[in-house]
Amino acid sequence: MSRSFVLSAVCAATLSLIAGSVLATESAKPAKKPAKTEAKAAAPATAATTEQVSQNQLDIASRVLTGDARCEFDQKVSVHAIDGKPGHFKVGFKNATYTMVPQETTTGAVRLEDKHNGIVWIQIPSKSMLLNGKIGQRLVDGCTQTQQRASL
Repeated sequence: MSRSFVLSAVCAATLSLIAGSVLATESAKPAKKPAKTEAKAAAPATAATTEQVSQNQLDIASRVLTGDARCEFDQKVSVHAIDGKPGHFKVGFKNATYTMVPQETTTGAVRLEDKHNGIVWIQIPSKSMLLNGKIGQRLVDGCTQTQQRASL
């Protein structure tokens, strides 16, 4: 046998093995996940809306500033109480909406949290910020509502 024939046969066999491996891997992949937008839209409405709110949480809820907050880089966060669900708030940022309830803090800051999604809204006298607690990152900072801007 010639050397080029043997080399061609080895290359063909190798390509065949690689192609078979790729096809096997493709067929073993799990079914496609739903689009992220579908998952995000459904997630906030399920977990936090059924959460029971204590009297302490209701006391904190009375200190939550509602309405639209102007934030750094011309961004906006909206905070609105949910009718018929005392202590529950809808917090919207960009194309996402989160259902949040107050959490107690040792500092006296107002903290709203969506535990299911890991999103936290922190309100102090001078400003507010939205955090992603799962990845430890600020989503937006320097947010102020009318009452906060008046106190500066």
